[in-house]
Amino acid sequence: MKKKTPAFFCALVLILLADVIVSALMLYGYDETKCLIALIPAVIFAGMFVYAFTSHINNSIRQISKMNTHLENSVAEYMSFLPASVAVIDGDGNLLWYNQAFNEKIAFGNNVYGTNITDCVIIDLNAVRNDGFSICTVNDRIYHISSENFEENDQQLTIMYFQDETDYFDLKKIMDETHKTVLVITIDNYDDIMQNAKESDKAKTSVETEQLIENFMSETNGIVKKTSSNTFYAVIEDKHLNQIIDEKFKILDGARQIKINDRFSLTLSIGVGMGAKTLAESEKYARQCLDMALGRGGDQAVVKTDSGYRFFGGVSKGVEKKSRAKTRIIANTLQELIMSCDKVYIMGHRFGDLDSVGSAAGLAGAVKLLGKEVYIAVDIKKNLAVHLIDMVKEASGENFFISPSEAAENISDNDVLIVVDTHNKDFIESPELYHNAKNVVVIDHHRKTVNFIDDSVIFHHEPYASSASEMVTELIQYFRFDGDETLASFYADALLCGITLDTKNFVMRTGVRTFEAAAFLRKLGADTVTVKLMFSNSIDSYRRKTRIVASAKIHNSCAIAAADFKSDDIRIVAPQAADELLGITGVNASFVIYKTDDTINISARSMGALNVQVIMEKLGGGGHQTMAAAQLKGSSSQDAVKQLIQAIDEVQADST
Repeated sequence: MKKKTPAFFCALVLILLADVIVSALMLYGYDETKCLIALIPAVIFAGMFVYAFTSHINNSIRQISKMNTHLENSVAEYMSFLPASVAVIDGDGNLLWYNQAFNEKIAFGNNVYGTNITDCVIIDLNAVRNDGFSICTVNDRIYHISSENFEENDQQLTIMYFQDETDYFDLKKIMDETHKTVLVITIDNYDDIMQNAKESDKAKTSVETEQLIENFMSETNGIVKKTSSNTFYAVIEDKHLNQIIDEKFKILDGARQIKINDRFSLTLSIGVGMGAKTLAESEKYARQCLDMALGRGGDQAVVKTDSGYRFFGGVSKGVEKKSRAKTRIIANTLQELIMSCDKVYIMGHRFGDLDSVGSAAGLAGAVKLLGKEVYIAVDIKKNLAVHLIDMVKEASGENFFISPSEAAENISDNDVLIVVDTHNKDFIESPELYHNAKNVVVIDHHRKTVNFIDDSVIFHHEPYASSASEMVTELIQYFRFDGDETLASFYADALLCGITLDTKNFVMRTGVRTFEAAAFLRKLGADTVTVKLMFSNSIDSYRRKTRIVASAKIHNSCAIAAADFKSDDIRIVAPQAADELLGITGVNASFVIYKTDDTINISARSMGALNVQVIMEKLGGGGHQTMAAAQLKGSSSQDAVKQLIQAIDEVQADST
């Protein structure tokens, strides 16, 4: 049977009381005296009921109040002795209340009531209030602060909870330091430099190299395994890798001390797969970094980071490969691709020079001999080789030079786009043409940059080559033309112009294959006088060039000049002035700054003692070790000089 509740009895009493009153009132019509006598007990009964009910309510309120007070005291006592530190601050950050743990761990036993919380803890109060959390360090302990805002008596208050997470961060530090990273180490051009070495020299070099790498690994707790004659795989913990990075991969300097035949210095390229979640992913990253290192000429270490790549070393020139097996394979593959397409489009970099236009023109001549329709996309208004374009137009009797917009509109899925003299997406003549092309081929000699064209069907990249024209000349030699047809002499002139420009009249970055390419072009009828005329300047251009040279100042063996004028030929005059500055005694590198529209341009040149590519990369540019450039948007010449000097000082400091 269910237990009756107090509400049930109250309802029953009220019903009985109502019945008594109704019965008494019914007697009123017969006898008023009896009615009053009957109402007296009802009134007394009602008063007793009201008194009892009121007393019950008051007792309940008193009991609840006592229980509430007891609970408040219990909570306060609990909060005071809570193991986690708790504090309450006002809108100004002053401490209004804190528990015992806060007093011991944060305030160190001092009475800090009324003082500002920032006197005890270095925190950003705005971040704590707005974000609801923060991190702080007190006495080598790391605390995670969570907070809640509330209002009391029209005053904004914040309660802060301090959770000690030192053990978590210590464990995370141990995990980060013991995280494993894969390194791939390779000897640059091992087969070429060992080809003519004596067996004793090969053995000596092999022993010295292995000892160098073993000594390098002995300072770590990692392992290293030789997988081929010129390749090593290493796995080390990040705490040792960070030390190696801080020392800027000093193994690269040690490798250069190893001589082959007492002539050639050994160089290493290293790919570091840092930041990967698994060893397999780290090995993949390491190979990507190694490809980047080799694409930039070798003799350097490349580390993959969250923001891109970090480069170390790279002070040596790329070693020329003697074998042409790769060139022959690329030429055969390229010819098959050309023969299977409908039309061929060729494009260089923005503000095309003699190498960009010359290599494009020479390749276009070869494609026409293969019987395919070919077009060269160039912006005539923004081009530094207009004379060469006019010469090819006149000699060929036809115009296959079209605007980039026209090429982008006409290219179809079965056409091929060949990009020459650049592999960087930011420097190509027409991004629209590139995005509309389904089949892309890249032919370039510049040291590899981060933003390279990564979706090409053929990526022919040789950083040791003097020019794109040299690479195109070698490819043409392996093309199979019908009958006895050969490339016309004016195409050979265009290719020789490109080689002459980038080698500074066969002085810079020239190897055996450079002269062999030039000899092949000469055999095709290339005229050196015609080529020389392409480099002639007017008397006004010569005066502007000498004006820039005369304004140069020397900073740490670097000649820096800023053109204080504008001219239509400034893009031609400025690089020529940079070349002239290299002839000054004691100058290892030259930089010419000039303005076009709202852009500051920097043309950099070097004789090889200083890597100008690394300097230009710090300013957002790139190029070669001896020839590079950069562009600064929305800057002034004075600011550009300051940024340039800072980049020069940083690179020279890193190399010491």
